[in-house]
This record gives sequence, C-alpha cells and structure tokens, in this order.
Amino acid sequence: MNRQYAIERVRNIGIMAHIDAGKTTTTERILFYSGITYKMGEVDDGTAVMDWMAQEQERGITITSAAITCSWKDHKINIIDTPGHVDFTVEVERSLRVLDGAVIVLCSVGGVEAQSETVWHQADRYKVPRIVYINKMDRIGADPDKAVRELRERLGVNPLVTQLPLGKEDGFRGVIDLIKMKEITWEADGFGAKFTEESISDEFKKIAETKQNEMLEQLSDMDDSLMEKYLEGKSISYSEIIQAVRKGTIGLKFVPVLCGASFRNKGVHPLLDAIVDYLPSPKDVPPVKGYHPRTKKEEVRKASAEDPFSALVFKVTNDPYAGTLSFFRVYSGKARLGSAIYNSTKNYEERINRLLEMHSNKQKDIKEVYAGDIAALPSMKNLFTGDTLCVRNHPIVLESITFPEPVVSAHIEPRSGSEHGKMSEALSKLSKEDPTFQVIKDPMTGQTLVYGMGELHLDVLMNRMKQEFGVQANLGNPQVAYKETITIGAEAEGKYIRQTGGQGLYGHCVLEVEPSENDGLEFENIVAGEAIPKEFIPAVKDGIKEAMEIGVLAGFPMTKIKARLKDGSFHEVDSSPIAFKIAASMAFKEAAKKAQAVLLEPIMKLEVISPDDYLGDIVRDLNARRGKVEAMEIREGVRIIKALVPLAEMFGYATILRTITQGRGVFSMEFFEFKQAASPVVKTIVGRVEGKISVNS
Repeated sequence: MNRQYAIERVRNIGIMAHIDAGKTTTTERILFYSGITYKMGEVDDGTAVMDWMAQEQERGITITSAAITCSWKDHKINIIDTPGHVDFTVEVERSLRVLDGAVIVLCSVGGVEAQSETVWHQADRYKVPRIVYINKMDRIGADPDKAVRELRERLGVNPLVTQLPLGKEDGFRGVIDLIKMKEITWEADGFGAKFTEESISDEFKKIAETKQNEMLEQLSDMDDSLMEKYLEGKSISYSEIIQAVRKGTIGLKFVPVLCGASFRNKGVHPLLDAIVDYLPSPKDVPPVKGYHPRTKKEEVRKASAEDPFSALVFKVTNDPYAGTLSFFRVYSGKARLGSAIYNSTKNYEERINRLLEMHSNKQKDIKEVYAGDIAALPSMKNLFTGDTLCVRNHPIVLESITFPEPVVSAHIEPRSGSEHGKMSEALSKLSKEDPTFQVIKDPMTGQTLVYGMGELHLDVLMNRMKQEFGVQANLGNPQVAYKETITIGAEAEGKYIRQTGGQGLYGHCVLEVEPSENDGLEFENIVAGEAIPKEFIPAVKDGIKEAMEIGVLAGFPMTKIKARLKDGSFHEVDSSPIAFKIAASMAFKEAAKKAQAVLLEPIMKLEVISPDDYLGDIVRDLNARRGKVEAMEIREGVRIIKALVPLAEMFGYATILRTITQGRGVFSMEFFEFKQAASPVVKTIVGRVEGKISVNS
C-alpha cells in the first residue's frame, strides 16, 4: 500500500496560546473548513471537538493535547491542540517535542500575555518554526499593531506582517493579503465558508503598497535574486514571495503574522494556506538524532520511508473504549499491522495488532504508518511517554522528553474504605498519562500523597477520577513540595552485620557525596579490584535512592547529588543485595548529614496586570510574601509587575489580589526554580515535620 500523502505534503503542527486567546475555537474552524466536522463546535457551549473531556467542556479550557488529522489543498495536517493554562504546561512540552511547526494565537486586545511568552520560549528551545495569528479582531480594543510591537519588544521576534485588517472591532470584515495584493472579505451568512477576493480599494491602496514594500525589504535578505529584483524595482512573482517566506520561516529568520476573528469565521482560510505554504514538512527539519542502546554511539535517522523505522511515544491516555492509547510520532521508516516493534527504552518487543489515526476522541483504523505520521497504538500497557520504538536489528534510543518537577502535594484517601483498590488503579492510570502527576506513600504517615503542578492541576485530576473512574476521594489541602540537597562534599561508611542463627547478612560500603548540577542522583562506582562484587553494585545504588526519598533534614526527597562508591568489603557467605542496600542507605544518610543538608523551596515566576492605582498595595503585599519584584512595565494604561515569589506564600493569592484591586487585577504564575530556603522558613518546616512525627508516633 502506498502512502496517501507524500512526506513533503505532511504538516505536523501545534496550536498554542495564552489561555482564552481563542486557539480551540480557531482549531474548530480549521476542522470545519477542512471537512472533518460538519457542525462547528463552540467552547462557550461545551461542544468543541478538541475539548472532548467533560472537565474541558465544564471549565471552557483545554486540559489535554488532543491530536487530530485533517487535509487542506492536498496536504495532510496533523494538529495538536494544547492547553494555555500553566498547570498543564506538560502537554505543551510533550507536543513541541514531536512537532515540526506551530501556530501561536494571540488575542488582538491582550497581545503578548504571560503564557504567550512561556510557550514562545518553549518553542524556541525546540527550534520550532512559527506563524502568528492575531485573533479576535472583532473585539472592542483590538490593536494588531500593539501585538506586532510586543512580538518585537517582549519576545525579540522579527515579525513579517503578511496581512492588514480590513476594519476592526465591529467593523472587521476581512483582510488585505500583502502577498496577493488582494482584499479578502467574508460573507456574513454561510458560516464564513464563502469569501471574495477583489482588488484593493483606493482607500487602502497606499498603506497596502507601503506595507508590501516593508515586507519585500525583509524578504530580500532571504534570496539574492529577490534582492536584485527588489532593488531594481522589478516585479516579484507570487510564487517567489511564497518561497522566500517559507525559507525564512523554516530558517527561524522571521515569523509571518496573520490576523482574523475565528469566532466570526473570518481569517481561517488564509491561515490554513499559510500552514501549508510556510510551515515545514518532516523533510524540512534536521534528521532526528539518538544513540545505539548498546554501543552508545550516535545514530541518525532521516525522514524517509527507506530509513529503518523509529518513533517516539509522546503521550499515553486512557480511552473509555480503546483502553490505553499510546500516541507516537514516526521519524523514519514505516510500520504496518502485524509487524513487530522494538521498545529500545525498555528492551522488549511487541507486535502491532491495531493502528489508529486520531480525530480527537474518535479513531480511524489504518494499516500502515510512515515517516512524518502521528498515530496511536491501543492496548499497549507497557508503553510510557518518552519510549522509543524501532526495529530490533537497527536499534536507536531517541532523546526523551524532560518534564518539570511537581511543586505541590496533598494527601488523598477514598471516601469509602472499600474503594482503596479502585483509587490506586485510577491514580496509577492518571500518573501514567501525566508525568508531572506523581503518587507516592508518605514515609512519615504511610498515607497516599499526590504531587502536581498546582492547585488547579490536582483539582482537575480529582474530578477526572470521579467522572472517568467512578472514584470519589478526599483531597487534603495542597502543600508545597519542598526538596533537600547538600552544599559540601562528605564521606561516610555504612556497615550492616546481622547474625540470625543461620546465614547472616553482611554489607559494607564507603560512600563519598557532593553537590551536583543535575537533578536527582548521579552515581559512580570507583571501587578498586574486587572489594565489592559487581552483582552488589545495583543494590548500593538502590539503597542510596531509597535514602534520598526521605531526606535527612525534614523528610523531603533529595536532589542534585553525586554519590561515589569508593570502597567496601563483603563476606563470601553472608553478603547479599539486601545487606548492601541497607549498608548503602546507612552510609548515605550519615554522609548527607555531614554534607550540610539544606531545604529547597519552589520559586514561582509571577506576572500581575493591574490598573496603576493599585501598584503600591500590590508591591507591598508581594514584599510581605517574600517576593522580589524583577521588573515593571506600563502598557496601554495598565501596570505589569513581574516578580519571583516562593510558592509557599502564594496559596489563595487570587482572592487577595481581587480584594486589593477591587476585582480589576489578574495574575499568572509558573514554576521558575528550586532555591535554598531562608533559615526562618527551615525552622518552621522542620518544626512542623517533627510535630507531625511526634503526633503519629
């Protein structure tokens, strides 16, 4: 079977934005005009195709990234619609890892907002070419010039304006295409499916010519022949301009800017054209790199059906009908039904029994996948986010996806004692879906602890447990997820000897610890000769990891630690993995105590937008919360305050800000870094933990 679309005609794109910029509505219009849906869904009505989860329809926000495939002008477009709320940033992160291009939706009134900056910088990290679509041109206060200015000033972007609005606010009726030099207007009826292209009217001709010249001047830097024609005043063809815009977009030289009003069905057709014309195909991006799982040598895979098969699992979900669904992006080669795929991350092979092309929460069975495709595998329980799929005789491990550490925790228990098993199963499935949601046993109390990215994150997951798994649970008040680390190097010995009448237990090791730049544990074995047999080394590492989970200062997990196994001894009869695990745990705890352990607290990046009148009260309140104001801006009559504030001081901030600003202030917050906590904070936290231990003992 031949592939339906040549790889040059495939586009893998994400649609990203600040919350409430209208990205889901824009996606719904794309699906309608590309023939995927016959009826337009509305976020406000809770009928959006991409927001299919009950939670998304209730709250009017996107929580999970939904994948959908559509076509436009003989091109296949795989779209991933991603959330705008910072608590679900993991969904943006995992989508960017597998996308070739992105559409960033801005609100024409809000311009570049806090989360717009976040997704922009995430896209920068993955070097994803972008188009900017300025939406909501029909809104009161619409100002596309301000949005373009902010792209330049706040994001350091080189915007390439390819359209001008025809009117704005209630008078917005269409756009002037600076490439075609045509006016495009949409009819009021017929859901915006009909539009007309006409010559530019005299009223707008002069401004259009000026703006087109500015655009051509930017484009002439892309192409010598284009520059020559431009300088000589010769006419430049439509196809030459399109080619230059595409080249500059893919080369990250500039970002094409379009505008529209998706809710009013205006501007989406040119956006679809721009996706096809300007954003890269899988062949236009650099070949994917990885390493051989055994030799560790670099491996490269080209986006070609001829190269060996390689793919990355970027999302795992629980579907009510298909069971576990594992979404994957194919980077090279092809795979078909019945063929075996090798999971090089987990070192096992499995057969493909079913392949699905996704249409949000609906599926279409397919027989093959090719380089550039995004598809899903149902009922593969051993697949996790970040796993590499390949063929056993050409193995490769692709770079996995890194996720931020969760910053809040809470105790959870089922409302009914008989539902413990059901709750555990639901939590296990949810944590498999979302790597930023973690479930552990509280080492102090034995209760179940859940970790997440914020209060909303945990709240949504609890509601999903109720709606999707039928489990009602009580969630305690969210607490800050502190961490511990060490500040200096230290060495300690751990010796575990136990005689029980029969075979005894003997483990002995000497550990050296020091601070590390990397999260988690870096372990190194430098034992000389056969002082400790090789089969006991993994047990030593496990013992260190186990000790790190409960820390040495206040019972919090430890991070950024390098541990070296320097020396030790063993007994030919009594030594065992469990003895060395206990000995390593003892040695690590002793060394960590000597290494001046400190408490780390999560620091949040905060942006507050408020009328100028309340500036003093807001800053005073932030100072009282141990906040540090980093910058202040004045924009369109409002004040923007950027600050770094400890998460511990930010619970309930929404209510306080509403009170201070009489309901006129808004804020957004995201994780910035873990930082050493001040001495008074440490005393409070340690005292609280010690009190908890004495109560439970």
